[in-house]
Amino acid sequence: MKKWLYFISVGGLTAIFLVFYLSDRSAAEKRQAERDVIAAQQKAQTEAKKKEDEAIAKRDADLRDKARKDEEATKEADRRRRSEEGSKKIQDETNGYLARADKAAKESSRLEIELDALHKAGEKANREMFDLAKRVERAEEERQAAEFEIQRTTEFIARRAAESSMTAMPAPPVAPAAR
Repeated sequence: MKKWLYFISVGGLTAIFLVFYLSDRSAAEKRQAERDVIAAQQKAQTEAKKKEDEAIAKRDADLRDKARKDEEATKEADRRRRSEEGSKKIQDETNGYLARADKAAKESSRLEIELDALHKAGEKANREMFDLAKRVERAEEERQAAEFEIQRTTEFIARRAAESSMTAMPAPPVAPAAR
């Protein structure tokens, strides 16, 4: 019996809910229909206002566009005139600089030839100095070799003389024996 109580209480509450829901649903549909009508009217008004604003904006934009084009044409003509004047000035300066550059290039080539001649003379002087230094070094080596040879020969002669019997002192005489 207790099982049926659960089903009956849930069923009763569902029935009460459906009664309130259905009665409020029809009222809600009426309110929604009224809101839709108001929204459609507002949308129509905003569309009409938007078209009117777009027409005004288009007229203003056309006037500004025409004024801007006239101003741009004036600026373009002024810019072209200044550009031509600047181009002429630049061309004149360029010609002057090219003449100076040509003169400087000739001077540079002359100086390079002179520098090359000085380099060759410097190399020749360095070569001569190197040759002289080489000769001095060679003479120094030969002098040292000669001194070494003299020293070796002197030692050889001194050794031979020391070993020679002619340079040795004779033995002292033996004293006669006492009788």
